[in-house]
Amino acid sequence: MPLFDFLCADCGHVAEILVANDKMTIYCERCGSGNLKKLMSAHSSLSGTVSAAMPGPGDTACCGSSPGHAGCAGPGSCCGKA
Repeated sequence: MPLFDFLCADCGHVAEILVANDKMTIYCERCGSGNLKKLMSAHSSLSGTVSAAMPGPGDTACCGSSPGHAGCAGPGSCCGKA
């Protein structure tokens, strides 16, 4: 079952929701509205040898550079955007 990010068009709340199937009706967890828009979300793209359970120096961010290089804000960042 995939997780999707949704934006509520009525209250502006963003939530990550587990979607069991395409027939499932989903609602905003804050206001209860069914007026939700599925958002584009990026996945983690780590490469190299991970020395710990959590990402860190030496792992790559989505821009393909090591977090210590210019233009990359760190693991999980996208090309300098924190």
